[in-house]
Amino acid sequence: MAIITLTTDFGLKDFYVGALKGSIYKELDDIKIVDISHHIEPFNIQQCSYVLENSYKSFPKGTIHIIGIDSESTIENQHIVALIDGHYFITANTGVIGLLTLDKKPTKIVKIAIPNPNKGPFPVKDVFVKVACHIARGGTLEVIGKPFEALKEIKEFSAMVSDNGNKIIGNVIYIDNYGNVVSNIPKHLFDSYRNGRDFELHARNNIIKKIHNRYSDIIDFSIDKASRKGPGDLLALFNSSEYIELAIYKSNLDTVGGASTLLGLDYRDTITINFI
Repeated sequence: MAIITLTTDFGLKDFYVGALKGSIYKELDDIKIVDISHHIEPFNIQQCSYVLENSYKSFPKGTIHIIGIDSESTIENQHIVALIDGHYFITANTGVIGLLTLDKKPTKIVKIAIPNPNKGPFPVKDVFVKVACHIARGGTLEVIGKPFEALKEIKEFSAMVSDNGNKIIGNVIYIDNYGNVVSNIPKHLFDSYRNGRDFELHARNNIIKKIHNRYSDIIDFSIDKASRKGPGDLLALFNSSEYIELAIYKSNLDTVGGASTLLGLDYRDTITINFI
């Protein structure tokens, strides 16, 4: 049974997600539909890329991923299908594929060219679903598209190295449900420039001098509970996606707040690492 995943900025208040699923089942009743997220911030390509990058690899090869972010077709925002790492991604050429392929090369990319396309205001349902169902039936990309090379790239979201390798300047790219702040500084970049040196991570007025591998690593269990760090304390770690993340240990975003609110950090804010 083929799998189709959905990642959109539609939210769940309106009819869009229901109509999208219904149109898939109308064409294919023997299909598995999985919601990755419908709460991507409107038109936030970086957030969409981060969510997809860290979810698609958990699905089997051959999975079809529909991306409903800024999906209206224009001469600068063409509808495309990309085959990456054995997975199919159906999207507009917004830059999301460029971000997904920073460390891997697409096997194939085609510009969607189906007969008599519906050019209405809901292309995810009217175009992407037809393409997804074609692929799910075993159809090839050559039937529904033509080779495409003008992939849009968004380079502004990459962490930068400056001061002769003594500084890494990154940005907030995602804030999760716990209020944890994810930067675009990957572990491999940090390790390649650290060279055993001490460092200071600067976020607003906060300075952190240690990065953990797990949230609970902030606790020194050899110290009495009254004296050791724990719930409510700030930490940095390499998260499951191997990006540097800031968190308030066991905090609640809806009550006392999370790292995003307590540190005053938001999307695109700067996080800097100085090697000493």
